[in-house]
Amino acid sequence: MTPTKLAPKREIFGWAMFDFANQAYTLLIITVIYGDLFTRIVVGDSPDYRTGNLLWSLSLAISYLLVVVVNPVCGAVMDFSASRKRFLFASYLLTVGATALLYLVEPGWIVPAMLLIIVSNFAYAIGEGFIASFLTDLGPRKALGWISGLGWSLGYVGGLIATAFTLYFLGEVSLENYDTIRYVGPFAAVFFLLAAIPTFVFLRERGTKRTLPSGQTLLRAGLARLKQTWQHLPQFRDLRTLLISVFFAMAGIYIIIAFSFIYGAQVIGWDEQVRVLMFVTVQITAALGAVGFGFLQSAIGARTTYILTLLLWLLAILAIWQTPWLTVVSHHLLNVDWQAQYVFLFAGVLAGASLGASQSAARALVGVLTPNVKSAEFFGFWSMTTKLAAVFGMVGLGLMQWAFGLADAIIFCLLLFALAIVAVLPLNESRGSAVAEAWQDKE
Repeated sequence: MTPTKLAPKREIFGWAMFDFANQAYTLLIITVIYGDLFTRIVVGDSPDYRTGNLLWSLSLAISYLLVVVVNPVCGAVMDFSASRKRFLFASYLLTVGATALLYLVEPGWIVPAMLLIIVSNFAYAIGEGFIASFLTDLGPRKALGWISGLGWSLGYVGGLIATAFTLYFLGEVSLENYDTIRYVGPFAAVFFLLAAIPTFVFLRERGTKRTLPSGQTLLRAGLARLKQTWQHLPQFRDLRTLLISVFFAMAGIYIIIAFSFIYGAQVIGWDEQVRVLMFVTVQITAALGAVGFGFLQSAIGARTTYILTLLLWLLAILAIWQTPWLTVVSHHLLNVDWQAQYVFLFAGVLAGASLGASQSAARALVGVLTPNVKSAEFFGFWSMTTKLAAVFGMVGLGLMQWAFGLADAIIFCLLLFALAIVAVLPLNESRGSAVAEAWQDKE
C-alpha cells in the first residue's frame, strides 16, 4: 500500500481552521460566559446555585447522549457515500443557527434555554467527530501528532480572540448587564460562521462513493456497514484499549470545560479581572501545550505523550481542589499574602497545558490506530466514546455537587484521570498501527 502523503499546506490550514472557528462556541457558550449566565441569571437559585448547576449538566448530558446515538451511524453512512464534508456542513449550520437564537432567552426562561443548549451543543459536538475523520487523509501516521496539535493550538488562538472581544465589549455576567451580555450567542454564531469558511473552501472530500444495492436505502447500507465494523472491532484491540482510557479522561475533561469558570465564580469567588486573567492564561498554555506535545509526540510516540498529559491532569485537579491549602502554604513558606483567586491561576496553568495536549494526543493516537478507509466510522466510535464520557461526567458531577457542593465534588475528576492512566497501559502503539495498515490493504 502507498503511504499517505502529506496534504497541501492550504488543506491542512483549512482543516485546522475549523478548530479555530468552533472553539468560540466551546469557550463563549460552554465554558466562560453562557454556563455562568445560565446558572446564575437564567436559573438564578442563589446562593449555591445547585439546581442551576444540575440543569446545566443535564442539558449538556442530553446533547452528548444524542451524539452517542447518532454519530456511529453517520460515520458509516459518510464512509459508504463519501459525504463527510456535507455532514460537516450541516452540523456547522445547525450550530450557528441554534447558538444565535440564545439571544432570545430571558431570565427565568429555563426550558427554552435548555433546548437551545441541547441543540447547539449536539450540533457542535457531532461536528467534532466529523472534522476529526479527515485527519487520517492529511499525512502519514507519524505526522498526525503535529497536525492534530496545530488544529488544537489554532483553536485556542481562535477562542482567545473571540472571548477577549466578548469580555471587552459585552462586559460582565450579571442581571444588570443582561441586555448586553445576551449578545454572546449571536457573536459566537457569527464568529463560527465566518472563521470556518476556509475549511469548506480548502478541505477535500476523499474516499470512493459506493453504489447502493437495488432497493436499499443509504441508512440501511450505513447500518449494515456499522454492524460489520463492530464485528471486526475486536481485531483492533489497541484501539479498543485507547477508547476505554479516553472514556475516563474525557469525562474528567468535559467536567473541567463545563464547570471550571463556574467553580471560580461560586467556590473561589474571583473578581472580574481575575476571571479574565484566568481565561487568557488557560488559552495561552492550552495552545502551547497542544503544539508542544504535538511535536513531542513525533519524537517519543503517541502513547507515551498521551500518558504524560494524563499525569499532568492529575496535578492540575489536585491544584484546583487544594487551592485554599496552597494559599495557606504559600503564605507560610513564601511569606506572601496571596488571595486564593490568584493561587487558583497556578491551577489554570496546569489545566490549560493539560487541556490542549491531552485532547490533541488522544485524537492523533486514534488516527494512528485507524485505517483510512474507515476513518469516519472509527472517529465516529471515538466521538461516541467521548460524548458518552461527557454524559457520565456531567451527570456524575451534577449529582455529586447537588448532594455535597461543588468544592468537594471536583475530586471526582481525580478518580477519572487515574482510571484513564491505568486503562491505557496495555496499549501497544506499534502493534495497533500495523493492524491498521494491514486492514487498509484488505480494503
